[in-house]
Amino acid sequence: MAAAIGLRVDYDARSLRGIAKRSKDGPQARRLLALASIYDGGARSVAAKIGGVTLQVVRDWVLRFNDDGPDGLVDRKAPGQPSRLDDAHRAALAALIEGGPTPAIHGVVRWRIVDLCQWTFEEFRVVVSEQTMSRELRKMGYRKLSARPRHHSQAEGAIEDFKKNFPSRLEEIAREKRVASDKIEIWFEDEARIGQKNKITRRWAKRGSRPSAPHDQRTASTYIFGAVCPKDGKGAALVLPACNTYAMNLLLAEIAKTVAPDAHAALIVDRAGWHMTDKLVIPANITIVPLPAKCPELNPAENVWQFLRENWLSNRVLKPYDDIVDHCCAAWNKLIDQPWRIMSIGLRDWAHGF
Repeated sequence: MAAAIGLRVDYDARSLRGIAKRSKDGPQARRLLALASIYDGGARSVAAKIGGVTLQVVRDWVLRFNDDGPDGLVDRKAPGQPSRLDDAHRAALAALIEGGPTPAIHGVVRWRIVDLCQWTFEEFRVVVSEQTMSRELRKMGYRKLSARPRHHSQAEGAIEDFKKNFPSRLEEIAREKRVASDKIEIWFEDEARIGQKNKITRRWAKRGSRPSAPHDQRTASTYIFGAVCPKDGKGAALVLPACNTYAMNLLLAEIAKTVAPDAHAALIVDRAGWHMTDKLVIPANITIVPLPAKCPELNPAENVWQFLRENWLSNRVLKPYDDIVDHCCAAWNKLIDQPWRIMSIGLRDWAHGF
């Protein structure tokens, strides 16, 4: 019979009983009391009787206690069945998802869970259920999200080049306007058409049902000319009947009033005709910075419009023009009263993280 294993010497019976008294884990307390009897000189059989286990189990307790102290006597979570997917499988899945399906090869235009399960079996001969695949994808950080439209003729690398060169462009503006670099305010400008035929948004409802919402078929509309400065949580906007150079000049004058007295605004705009025309009257404290062509996803003002529509300007029937203007003004003013909302929607690492 193997010799008994001695207990570690940095504890004694009194300390173990004290720990057992304070413990909120019943099994741990019972094991501590069993080992305390051994410290008192009792036989291992007495400890086994106190713990209600066999001598072999007491021996296992002693080993765990010697290695990890009292924490070693807490029940450990069972390891369970090992995952069917290893790191190599996950890396291959990530590459497949990031690359997207090729319709001519894979027969689908977007990946479904069942498609990924089938691909995993065909590629690695590993059978994975849809529930397990969904759980694995979520652990890898993937979610099923709505895709943002991308212009089909967007120049390759245009977005990356703009982000890369943006800090140097701000430094150039600071030198030209003779202001400190930290006094450059970054503004994003865009326009949104708001009308009676507005959007129907998603809403909570019982599964299997289809909730309804009012939807007007009339077409009266107006435009919000707006700009936000996400770093400071401020903005400026006008509700105007048309998109043209005259309207843009009015907005530029409005933005100029909102820029801090000792600051200069870098106003980022898309390449609409009324943004790029020589007829613009640009205030002295504003510099126009055009985005690359066909790259609206760089402009967080687009997300501002999405937020306004989904929360304050949709699922309603509006009266003719004056009522539309009133709702647009109310929605914008509510946004301006929540600077943290502008920061949350508009801050971008490539624009503000350097």
